[in-house]
Amino acid sequence: MSFKILHTADWQIGKQFGFMTQDAGAIVRVQRLKTVEEIAKIASARRVDAVLVAGDVFENNTLADDTLRKTLQAMRYFKDGKWILLPGNHDPASAESAWTRLERIGIPEHIVAATSEEPILLGDNGLALLPAPLHRKHEVRDLTESFDSTKTPEGAIRVGLAHGSVEHVLPGEWDAKNPIASDRASLAKLDYLALGDWHGTFRANDRTWYAGTPEPDSFKENDTGNVLLVTLDGPGALPHVEKIPVGQFVWHRIEKELHGAEDIAHLTHQFSALSEPHSRHIVQTRISGVLDLASRNTLDEVLAEWTAKFHYLTAAEVNLVTTPTEDDFDRIDLSGFVRTALERLREIQKDSSNPEHEYADEAMRRLYFEHVSGEKKQ
Repeated sequence: MSFKILHTADWQIGKQFGFMTQDAGAIVRVQRLKTVEEIAKIASARRVDAVLVAGDVFENNTLADDTLRKTLQAMRYFKDGKWILLPGNHDPASAESAWTRLERIGIPEHIVAATSEEPILLGDNGLALLPAPLHRKHEVRDLTESFDSTKTPEGAIRVGLAHGSVEHVLPGEWDAKNPIASDRASLAKLDYLALGDWHGTFRANDRTWYAGTPEPDSFKENDTGNVLLVTLDGPGALPHVEKIPVGQFVWHRIEKELHGAEDIAHLTHQFSALSEPHSRHIVQTRISGVLDLASRNTLDEVLAEWTAKFHYLTAAEVNLVTTPTEDDFDRIDLSGFVRTALERLREIQKDSSNPEHEYADEAMRRLYFEHVSGEKKQ
């Protein structure tokens, strides 16, 4: 008997995005619920038997009851199968948690909070789900070890559900918290091991996958914004895994060294090349280099224009220096207060011992901008 499951994880409903301006952050936070709605619609359209959420359903255990209710409401489009929700390190199944409050609120029968290690049997016992819920944020032992000895009905497809770090497999430095053996699927005779915690879609081996967060939440380039449609044709058969994009927002990190108008034009081209609609994009730029005042004024105008077009744009200046040139001075009156002030600010900028040194760059830019803007209005 064949089964289809939709594997997702790391929703982190209620996550704050405090580094964004208030409206931009609030919209991203609400989008996470809309993405859950999209997951439910996909599950219904693909006629899956279950949706497995491999931990970190919620950002923390102190969310308001209203947020918990909204999460249940977002899942309403899929009722023909089961939702299996696993507690992760952000929302462990502690004595008082989001899970205990959900119980008091009342969970529909088709939604199962997998807060114990008890196997969950579906499809006339043809599919056996083995959960490894976290009861605290960090475990030093491998909770999936219990899968090895867990008995399931003869002939049932065995699927593990866990949240943690597969040993020495994930890109970068391995996180020893909440460890999972890299050969757990083999040791426990699992047909598929559905994992959460790593926020990108990642294949650890033929039977072990991370779905990643379905709605991107950082500038890391690790293939986020997906869910996995997993088809299990029978015990021992290799799973067929299909990646389905669901994320709304796209996050980018752009690093650029600027030394004049040509470089700024290239940065503008990079912005323009991002897919439409531009309002889907959250962009972090890191800008370095040396610019004259005219080029710096152009850069500020470009950033202001694209700040309005993108959902959010932040520009970090990393060793970006503004150095007036003779051409900059020639654009200003050959004599008079503005030119004198600008020359004085340039002297302060060059003198690192001057207590006003760190403010001179910004002051020059503002003075130049106000002067040039005033000329344009005349």
